[in-house]
Amino acid sequence: MKGLEWLKRGINLGRHNPKAVFGGAVLVAIGALLPGLLQLVMLQAMGASATGQLIAMGLSTVVSIVLMSLLVGGYLRVIHAAEQGRPVGPSDVLAPFRAGQGAARLVLFGVLLVLVYLVLASVVILLVGEGFIEWYMQMMVLSQKGGAPTADAMPALPEGFGSVVGLGFLVAVFLGGVYSIGFGQVALTGRSLGGALKDGLGGTLKNLLPLLLLAVVSVVALIVVALVIGLVVTLLALVGNLIHPVLGMVLALPVYLALLLGIYVVMFGVMYQIWRDVAGDVPPPVAPSTSGTHIEL
Repeated sequence: MKGLEWLKRGINLGRHNPKAVFGGAVLVAIGALLPGLLQLVMLQAMGASATGQLIAMGLSTVVSIVLMSLLVGGYLRVIHAAEQGRPVGPSDVLAPFRAGQGAARLVLFGVLLVLVYLVLASVVILLVGEGFIEWYMQMMVLSQKGGAPTADAMPALPEGFGSVVGLGFLVAVFLGGVYSIGFGQVALTGRSLGGALKDGLGGTLKNLLPLLLLAVVSVVALIVVALVIGLVVTLLALVGNLIHPVLGMVLALPVYLALLLGIYVVMFGVMYQIWRDVAGDVPPPVAPSTSGTHIEL
């Protein structure tokens, strides 16, 4: 049942310093949008050819790995300082971009985790994903043609599609634990890359059941929240449309942004709580200080 406790503590995150926690989440969310915008700009510049798509996807992926490794590392430090009652502000999320803040180690560990993901994904496809690659390439070709494909044009699902999805979910749960523990070690303790990966793998293997419960409950909770938010947005849009369609959009947009911000805070809050219980060995939170804006590492 530890997984439920991690989720509960992740939801309650920010009570010690809401300005830093929620303000930092805004910066991370903005940073997460930048690689996608870069990809759109590159596609517009190079056209929608297969080569152009591959180049745009490759460069945006590299930018995403570098940017998000630094932002997530900075955000974990903000959460850590806030939970310990140390002075910290939203702008401290950007601390890893400054010299001497361990930027290279954060990025290298991010690259290392991507390589681990690629290896595990390849193993799953080789074991149970016969025909999956061919099906995926056919879907890519359809997406390049533009417009919604007809039912007749859609390729049939490969025989092992269900197995790939099931094992893929388990791999995602496993990698989530490795990422939470290992990245926390690199960002918060100065652990070596190899040592952090070892801690992540070992800590995840010892906590597979709570991590699996956490994943299942999180998916169910997200579906319920999405349904409720969808209903609220629909009602706001209908009310706004009675006056003007633009007003409907204006009323609905803050709800979407609030949901996105909440997801980021809870997601990284849970990540921090997993690291803290498995490898952190830190004292309980204390009352926050109200002065200063810098983290002491």
